[in-house]
Amino acid sequence: MNIVFLDRKSIGDDLDLSAFDKLGNVVMYDFSTPAEARERTKDADIIVLNKTPINEHTTGLADHLKLVCVTATGTNNLDNDYLDCRGIQWRNVAGYSTESVAQHTFALLLYVWEHLRYYDEYVKSGSYADDRLFTHFAQNFRELSGKTWGIIGLGTIGRKVAQIAEAFGCKVQYYSTSGRNHTDDYKEVSFGELLATSDIVSIHAPLNAQTEGLMDAAAFKQMKKTAVLINVGRGPIIAENDLAEALKSGTIAAAGLDVLTAEPMSKDSPFFGLKDSRLFITPHIAWASVEARTRLMDIIADQIREFITQ
Repeated sequence: MNIVFLDRKSIGDDLDLSAFDKLGNVVMYDFSTPAEARERTKDADIIVLNKTPINEHTTGLADHLKLVCVTATGTNNLDNDYLDCRGIQWRNVAGYSTESVAQHTFALLLYVWEHLRYYDEYVKSGSYADDRLFTHFAQNFRELSGKTWGIIGLGTIGRKVAQIAEAFGCKVQYYSTSGRNHTDDYKEVSFGELLATSDIVSIHAPLNAQTEGLMDAAAFKQMKKTAVLINVGRGPIIAENDLAEALKSGTIAAAGLDVLTAEPMSKDSPFFGLKDSRLFITPHIAWASVEARTRLMDIIADQIREFITQ
């Protein structure tokens, strides 16, 4: 079997992928444009990819292609109708990053909730060494215990976040964007009620017609001025220009984002060059702990092994 990795860099250079060498003849490319993918997949039996689009243009010359493995949960880059028409199977991976994304959710929150950037700079600038008082009250913060945590999208990751939030003493409520996911474990509320009553709002929903642009100017106006927004779902769920304005005007207190509408960040982004400490952005790394990426590639290897031996 010829196994072709089209965007090896998307899973990091620090992982040991030698297990794939036992499954076939492996060729790895760091990145692939659609034009490059068309040529590089010509002799492929199996393709492993993350973001590269898979369609007739990129794989039309791949006469022996049998399996496409996506190193992610989302498969919006696959032309499923085209793959079905050719009888090409595909696999994705779910659940590998639950612990990692939940952990990063709280990293984002605590950074803005406790004004950690301010306090770190206060100490490192020498201001603390010049102070007479042993502590510093310029930026106060409050305990999470007793606060209301609103979750948008109560899937596997949302449930994990809910469990951790409860351990902090938060009261958890949720809004189902699909209207299909329900549980008696937490209070289910309408979208408007969640916005109006939550001290923290975290997004764990997929991007679809129901969620795109869900968090817009109207939504921010319904939130508490003291509320913090966290997004580890998908970037386009937030109307970014509206969020930038909401932060500037004090409509909400702060935001922590791991996902953006354009990734890498566009220089046209309203957040580009913004130094406001109330906004904390990480470059789509919530999923990418070493353990999560290792689980991901172990699952991919198992999928290929199962496919070959079936």
